[in-house]
Amino acid sequence: MSYAILEFVDISAAAKMSQSTAAPQPELFITERKELPKRVLPLMTLGDGNSLKPATLSLPTATSEERAKQRFNVSGNAVITGGLGTLGLEGAKALLQHGLSGLMLLDLNVPASQGALGELRNEFPLAKIEARTVDVTNEEAVANAIEETVEALGSVNILLCFAGIVGCIHSLETPISQWRKVMDTNATGSFICAQAVAKQMVKQGTGGAITFISSISAHRVLYPQPQAAYNVSKAALLMLKNCLAAEWARYGIRTNSISPGYMDTILNAGDGLAHARKIWTERNPSGRMGLPNELTGAMVLLSSDAGTYINGADIVVDGGGIVF
Repeated sequence: MSYAILEFVDISAAAKMSQSTAAPQPELFITERKELPKRVLPLMTLGDGNSLKPATLSLPTATSEERAKQRFNVSGNAVITGGLGTLGLEGAKALLQHGLSGLMLLDLNVPASQGALGELRNEFPLAKIEARTVDVTNEEAVANAIEETVEALGSVNILLCFAGIVGCIHSLETPISQWRKVMDTNATGSFICAQAVAKQMVKQGTGGAITFISSISAHRVLYPQPQAAYNVSKAALLMLKNCLAAEWARYGIRTNSISPGYMDTILNAGDGLAHARKIWTERNPSGRMGLPNELTGAMVLLSSDAGTYINGADIVVDGGGIVF
C-alpha cells in the first residue's frame, strides 16, 4: 500500500491566508493514496502595488553627487552567514561603506576570527558590529541568533547567505553522508536562515532584501574537478530564490542570488590546485580569477535602494566564464 504526506487546508483557511500576513499552519496527515483527490492546496498570494516600494526620491535641493550616493544607499541592519570568511567580510565592508547601521556576522568559529572582527570594528567605529557562532543547519540555533540580532541591533533588514561547504570527489565514490552534509549546509541551511529572517521581517512590517550566494556551478558543470553535490546544492538555491521571490514579495521582501565564478581566495589556493587554477583561467575570457572585492558591487546593488525592483534575479559575476 502506498502512502503520502499531504497538507489539507479547508477553503476558509485558504481564504484567510490571502488576507493575513501570518499564514495559517496546515495540519499534516498521513493518508492512503486514494485520498489524494480530496486535498485542497494552500494558495499563494502575490504582492499588490505597494508591496515592493520604490526608494524615496531625492530632495529637489540635493546635488547630483548627493543623489548618486543616495541611489546605492544601504540602510538598516544586516545578517551575513559565513560572515567571517573572505567573501563574507568583503561584503560586510561594502555594506558598511554604503551606510549600513548594524551588522551581525554568523559563522562556525567566531573566537578564531577575533582579529578580523576587531579590524572591522576599528574601520567602522560608528556601526554596531556583532558576531555569533552558529551552525546554519540547526534551525533552533539560527532562530536564537536572529532573536539576539534583534535584541542587539533593533531589526533585521538584509540577509546575505555565504555559509557553505564544498567537497570534490567522484560521484561513484561519494559517501551519501557527504552528499547530505553538503546539501544540508548549502541548500537547507540557506533556507533555514532565510525563513528565520523573513519571519522577523514580516513581524517588523519593513520588508527587506535576502541574497543567496549561489555559484557559476549552478549553471554548468565545472571542469576539471568532480563536485556533483556542490553543484546541485547551488542549483537548488536558484530555484529556492525563485520560489521565495514569488511567495514573499507580498511582504516587501526581495529575494535574489549572486553566482560567483572562481574567486581568488584561500579556498582556491595551494600547490595542489595549481593545475586546476591553470585550467580555470585559460577557459575564462578574462584570463584570470576574480578578486573578492569584485563581488561586492552586486551585493550592494541587491541590498540598496538601487535594487528595489530587482526580485527573483541571479547576477553572474564570473568574468565571462558562463559564455563557454
